[in-house]
Amino acid sequence: MADRFVEGPAPSGRVDLAVASVAEISRAHAQRLIGDGRALVDGARRRSSDRLVGGERVTVELTAPPDQSLEPESIPLRIAYEDPSMLIVDKPAGLVVHPSAGHGSGTLVNALLGRARDRAEPLGSIAGVGRPGIVHRLDKETSGLIAVAKTDAAQASLMAQFGDRSIEKEYLALVRGEAPSSRGRIEAPIGRDTRDRQRMAVVAGGRESVTEYEQIGTGGGYTLLTLRPLTGRTHQIRAHLVYLGLPIAGDLRYGGGEGPGGLRRQFLHAARLGLIRPDDGARLRAWSELPPELAACMLAADVVVPAGRLPEGVGARAESA
Repeated sequence: MADRFVEGPAPSGRVDLAVASVAEISRAHAQRLIGDGRALVDGARRRSSDRLVGGERVTVELTAPPDQSLEPESIPLRIAYEDPSMLIVDKPAGLVVHPSAGHGSGTLVNALLGRARDRAEPLGSIAGVGRPGIVHRLDKETSGLIAVAKTDAAQASLMAQFGDRSIEKEYLALVRGEAPSSRGRIEAPIGRDTRDRQRMAVVAGGRESVTEYEQIGTGGGYTLLTLRPLTGRTHQIRAHLVYLGLPIAGDLRYGGGEGPGGLRRQFLHAARLGLIRPDDGARLRAWSELPPELAACMLAADVVVPAGRLPEGVGARAESA
């Protein structure tokens, strides 16, 4: 992005919608900027849910100043794809995406900062404080593909694609039990679990959430599913599968219990990612094979999968624009 600041008159309605309109960004992005104090109304901070009459002056700082508290760290990363504007990381289970309470170091962000320092490369700076290059996230114990932006323009493009739900995401999950059909669509609202505020659940009044699934293998009382979340709610896949009575093997938080072969992390892997490459508009498709502990778990459960249904290796392929 050429301009660090954008400003203009607000339309009437919620503050987050006004910021999104003036800055031409997604509502989720606008909410992050409001929370960071980088989107002001008549020079003052407001809450996302505050109402505007229209005509107020909205000022948005798109490029975040560097967070001096974040330390670059030399943490090895497996790269599925890279070009001058972006890369796709194959994240291992156990790696937190960005710093938070209890995780001030050793995160993917620390690793990206270290990599950028060593290569003298930038990272996108518009997603908010503490999120250089970040456009989406995976849970700590979920492995697989995560896109990272090197430039502000790429970060804006990727965030917009996530915002309009045009990104193609496919996960693999081994669940305990049998799916109600060979393929289906889960449409159930997700919010905080009223009995455990650290969990998400299908609840009345929750946010619209949609996940498509397909069964690709069975064995030992378990079912291997491919899942395509069409919305991006926190713990969406985990909560939707519990709703179907199909907890993920190894997911101790959501009732999956220890998985076959002693697995004690959720068998959830971001196996495929499809997006529009910011540099040239080409369709980019990336893939990541199951990590060893998940492959061993599936073997222990005697799950049989038809040839060609699981990704092999780690990589990406671009198609013509």
